[in-house]
Amino acid sequence: MAKSQVTFNKIEKEKKRLKKREEKQKKKEARKAEAKENPKGIQFAYVDFNGNLTDTPPDPTMRLKVEAESIELGIPKKEDRETEPIAAKEGKVSFFDHSKGFGFILDSINQEKYFVHVSGILEPIEENDKVTYELEKGAKGMNAVKVKKI
Repeated sequence: MAKSQVTFNKIEKEKKRLKKREEKQKKKEARKAEAKENPKGIQFAYVDFNGNLTDTPPDPTMRLKVEAESIELGIPKKEDRETEPIAAKEGKVSFFDHSKGFGFILDSINQEKYFVHVSGILEPIEENDKVTYELEKGAKGMNAVKVKKI
């Protein structure tokens, strides 16, 4: 004779499912009873013009009028943004490899090294040359561009 397919685990799962269903039904009945006791319905919370929660609706005279044209969507155009003038920095070429087309410039003020690529050079440079340059944000940090000999 074959053994029954109903195991202890299946019975326990079924008990839990039935218990959950009963609890849900009790909560539903409790909500219905509460709704009968409180005929006002759902209470609202309002936000006043200072951002505080209140139980009274906000005063319509305090409402601000916003022009739709004054709302700026997206990123402002490059010419609209204020750009601060970038002062040319001075430094010394600490390393430059012509075959690979890159090198490093050592800043004369803060002794930081900046990467320079051959595409950012305005005139030919060699190691130990004093140069002026501007900084530009690159993929891995700041890069020197518009490099000229002094």
